[in-house]
Amino acid sequence: MNSPITASLDLLSSTQEVEAELSKLLAQRTLRAAAYGTHFSELWNLASGRVLGGKMVRPRLLLGAFDALTSAQGGGPVFRDSAFRIAAAIELLHYSFLLHDDVIVGDLTRRGRPNLIGSILQSRELHSPKDLHWARTGGILMGDLMLSLTHQVFAREPLPEALRTQLLDLLDHTITESVVGEHLDVGLSDSVIPADLTTVLSMSRFKTATYTFELPLKAASILAGSSSRAEGPTGEIGRHLGVACQLQDDLLSTFGDPREHGKDAFSDLREGKETAIIAYARMTSAWPSIEPDFGNPELSDSAARHIQRLLSQCGAEQFIRSLIDDQLRACFNVMASPESRVPSQLARLISGIATSLEDRRS
Repeated sequence: MNSPITASLDLLSSTQEVEAELSKLLAQRTLRAAAYGTHFSELWNLASGRVLGGKMVRPRLLLGAFDALTSAQGGGPVFRDSAFRIAAAIELLHYSFLLHDDVIVGDLTRRGRPNLIGSILQSRELHSPKDLHWARTGGILMGDLMLSLTHQVFAREPLPEALRTQLLDLLDHTITESVVGEHLDVGLSDSVIPADLTTVLSMSRFKTATYTFELPLKAASILAGSSSRAEGPTGEIGRHLGVACQLQDDLLSTFGDPREHGKDAFSDLREGKETAIIAYARMTSAWPSIEPDFGNPELSDSAARHIQRLLSQCGAEQFIRSLIDDQLRACFNVMASPESRVPSQLARLISGIATSLEDRRS
């Protein structure tokens, strides 16, 4: 099921060219891998099958923003081919983060199907602890290779040096902040870092907003030849959208219908995931009743529904909805500001995404 965000972007840009670029890049690497033996070649084959066929929200956002900006400027899409290749590289970056995240959290599936680690085990019918270690090692190393390939695409793109340097600096900034977000997420989940609301919101921004929204919007601005002044507003818009999206994810995971959002029911409560919902609840009188069962992997559905009710009654659910409204309002304020000079074409794209977030169910 497509989310409203994906559906709104479907109207603006096709992913056929991006998928073609990805297929070409992955085919080249898989062919090269054959020189290093069947095990390495098989690793590339398995990984390639999982890169292709995704929702490609980030490439779609980049291409939609690029088309909006070039249309507003009245010039021809001089770097449109580059936009497709950079969009493909951003999808590789996304996959590299997923691979490393799966190792960190110990998952063997993603959205109901085997991830790369699970596929390695499944393809060879492996079951022992040593087999699992080998499969997870494959996940780490393939994540490294996808990061390397992302850099190669950015660095070799035939663009004016100034633009290429801007893109490389943006990529470096994105990777750094995404790693900071993952580091915070693990520290919060393991109770190494105190779970206050400010820290949790910072984690949400770094882990989600930076590479899912800020990166595509800023890259589109650079490729469209917008002035450096335009990067600030597009980045700020992306930051607000990204935080709103993550907060909405947290709401769906805790209060949504698993038949619509596709995640395991109550998984965040069983895992003890430190979301903004939980950070708020910690500050209320309901927390002593929530804490004993929070993070219990054997949490029953009835106990989970009891926590749901407590989270709603203590005001956590409504507080997060208010935060989402605040982030979306801030996004619209940036676009309305005369200083930001956001073209109407881009404003329409962003407004569609922001509006879809309000009614999002998956």
